[in-house]
Amino acid sequence: MSEHKVSLSTIRQILINVKDLARATAFYRDTLGMKLLFEFPGMAFFDAGGVRLYLGRADNADVDHPASILYYLVTDIVATHESLVAKGVDVVAEPRFIAPMPDHDLWLADYRDSEGNIFALMSEVPRA
Repeated sequence: MSEHKVSLSTIRQILINVKDLARATAFYRDTLGMKLLFEFPGMAFFDAGGVRLYLGRADNADVDHPASILYYLVTDIVATHESLVAKGVDVVAEPRFIAPMPDHDLWLADYRDSEGNIFALMSEVPRA
């Protein structure tokens, strides 16, 4: 029997566990401006640059945990941050320089969504 090599490389869908689906759907659609793809009872799906973001409630207590941190790539982290602050989004960490990369500077900022999950903005700022 030949051994199958596993090589994971593409994320197709990410589940974010939510407590209040209507509140979370409004937050991701209206506050973050994400495109709502479709809804089913107890579920909402958004387009995150070709990756489906699935908002739902975990049915199994073993998987009922906070979400992983998702990093959204933005071109202007300061302007995006200011827009989120104006919309009342809970800021965990202001935009900040993280590291110099070979062809850009990496910046991050952290926030909480309507369900208390942390999400982050990431910006690859070109050097002048």
